[in-house]
Amino acid sequence: MERYYPVVRVFGLLLVCFALTLLVPLILSWWLDDGATSAYDEAFLLALATGMALWWPARNAKAELKVRDGFLMVVLVWTLLPVFAAMPLMFQLGVSFTDAYFEAMSGLTTTGSTVLSNLDTLPPSINLWRGMLVWLGGMGLIVLAVAILPLLGIGGRQMFKAETPGPMKDSQLTPRMTQTAKGLWGVYATVTLLCIVSLHWAGMTWFDAVMHSFTTMGLGGFSSHDASFGYWNSPAIEAVVIVFMLLAGMNFATMFLALYGRSFQPYLRDPEARWFLAVTIGSVFGIAFYLWLQGSYPDFPTALRFAAFNVVSIATTTGFANTDYNLWPFFAPLWMLFLSSFATSAGSTGGGIKMIRAIILYKQVYRELLRAMHPNVVWPVRLGDSPVPANILFAVLAFAFMYMTSVTLMTLLMSFSGLDVVTAFSAVVASINNTGPGLNKVGPAANYAVLTDFQTWVCAFAMLLGRLEIFTLLVVLTPAFWRR
Repeated sequence: MERYYPVVRVFGLLLVCFALTLLVPLILSWWLDDGATSAYDEAFLLALATGMALWWPARNAKAELKVRDGFLMVVLVWTLLPVFAAMPLMFQLGVSFTDAYFEAMSGLTTTGSTVLSNLDTLPPSINLWRGMLVWLGGMGLIVLAVAILPLLGIGGRQMFKAETPGPMKDSQLTPRMTQTAKGLWGVYATVTLLCIVSLHWAGMTWFDAVMHSFTTMGLGGFSSHDASFGYWNSPAIEAVVIVFMLLAGMNFATMFLALYGRSFQPYLRDPEARWFLAVTIGSVFGIAFYLWLQGSYPDFPTALRFAAFNVVSIATTTGFANTDYNLWPFFAPLWMLFLSSFATSAGSTGGGIKMIRAIILYKQVYRELLRAMHPNVVWPVRLGDSPVPANILFAVLAFAFMYMTSVTLMTLLMSFSGLDVVTAFSAVVASINNTGPGLNKVGPAANYAVLTDFQTWVCAFAMLLGRLEIFTLLVVLTPAFWRR
């Protein structure tokens, strides 16, 4: 067991840090006297005591984490932190552990699916906590740990590599990993602050602006209102959110380099950014035109308004809604769900297989078509001016296979448990893509409370699988991982 002490030590410290975040809703609850103070007291003490109990026996195990340790650390964080994040929901709202864990997992994985109703009447501190979970999970608690734990003598490179989304895990923005993590979080926090001010200017209260900025930048989709953005029915608020969802759907590393260099050149060089914007904006106009032709809206500008907000929301895996798009002609919400599978960029807070993998897969298919016609042709797969290494190409192909296999198996499992195929498929896709609302019984006007406990756990596992991009979780589940 001693070989796991470095992992136990780091996880204990992470849990202590996570316990401290509970002080934010605790202070708000005490200030507003919303009746939830005792729930945070208990959750804070349990998380703090558990973290200290884990850290103390392993406090002298200060060895650098190895590759295997990094994978284990990430899986432990994303499976066990939701247990402690769920405690305020259980203590205050009286929901079951299954539902509370689902809600917490949905927040930390930035999925945005909810089993809660009557959100407008919840204590404000509970809604703030839900928003904070999305914001913290958005950039990744591991990246945050990389920024602060080196001060305690803990190296974080292996954790960062296991957590970072996308195939290009070895790239760094600055020479030191700690500086990289700090840079990413600095950009993330700065843009979040700008979003808060913009939403307040557009008409939200300060509380709603903070709550929805957290869930916008985290692309998580939690709201403090059952009607989501239909509560305001404000084109100005919707326009602000569209802009920030598009920003959050692109690579934060690109944003960091653009701000650091005071130039748009990094975006022009980023092969994902133009594909992401072209596919998303093209889909907005295409679906708006389709809805107008189908008579869903009386004129094109109205169709464009609702298509723009909901298409961008689902394509970026945010999950906000300003109307029940489940009532639209079936092609439109199905296309939106398809977009959520690949539209966002690697290094963003979005889910799905990421645009960079979709580009690589498209170029590989094109190369195979050329080879079928010209067997001797030499046509390397390129991203920009650089050829894609064979190991990355093989990894992307393996990832795509496992993604499709996972969706198929979990859809079959959900259907076997009694769900209709549309609800089963959309719930699995929305969960593994960290999107939030699906179709039919789990559409934007409903929530996941209609699912049985078994179905809820399947969706929670799908969220975790999607957030850790499948292989990080599957590696830990293989017998070879646990052999010496």
